[in-house]
Amino acid sequence: MNDILVADCGSTKCAWALLRADGSERRFASAGMNPALLDLPALESALAEGLGWLDLPGRVGEVFFYGAGCAGDGAGRMLAALEAALPGASVEVRSDLVGAARALFGDRPGIACILGTGSNSGYYDGKDIVRNVRPMGFILGDEGSGASIGRILLNQYFKGWLGEATRRDFEREYPSLTYDEVVRRVYREPGANRFLASFAPFVVAHMDDPRLAGRVDETFAAFFRESLAAYPGGLHLGFAGSLASAFAPRLQRLLGGRPASFLASPLESLAAYHRR
Repeated sequence: MNDILVADCGSTKCAWALLRADGSERRFASAGMNPALLDLPALESALAEGLGWLDLPGRVGEVFFYGAGCAGDGAGRMLAALEAALPGASVEVRSDLVGAARALFGDRPGIACILGTGSNSGYYDGKDIVRNVRPMGFILGDEGSGASIGRILLNQYFKGWLGEATRRDFEREYPSLTYDEVVRRVYREPGANRFLASFAPFVVAHMDDPRLAGRVDETFAAFFRESLAAYPGGLHLGFAGSLASAFAPRLQRLLGGRPASFLASPLESLAAYHRR
């Protein structure tokens, strides 16, 4: 019996679990990769950096990769990159949404939601995602995501709407950040979604600013309105992602008492799923 490699990968970070044939397990992390945004050479380079220090080729028999952007052409590119990195292994590439649903519900149906760098949601029938409202990415959509929350913070800071204490903390935290740098990072350089989402922890720590908190509630409400309302009622609701976990009490309140579960990282549950 060969080892099994499981990945839960977002645009910002990738969490891995190596399930060894002897029953032991090793976990590690690498930089995130989104095949919807990266070409094949860039994916191969990211995998070489993330996995190259491990002696995996020939030992890994199966790979289960759950990732952001792993649909359509993106899934094909990710599959090609993994097959090149781990020749001889059987590779399955699925969306991060399928991974979140399997981690949250196992073989039970439910509505799976991801709130991380981006946002996504889907109706899971216990085997697969059978209905999905397209998230549309950080420019056209991704309501409730880290990128959306970072955009709110930067917008309020540069337009002068942050509370005085929050503004002072922002300037201490990011003393060299200028308007020109923000424009350059968002409009002229790759990884704008990750750049915006990097400000989410600051927002989490400053939710006592009523104007900022109100705008964050608005983006969560937009996620509920634009995505969750499209799915059947009566099903359990599950949220995955570090952002969802950080905002769990607020999200639960905004849901008006509807039962929901929260999972910071799907990897542990996915490892157990594939140990069966």
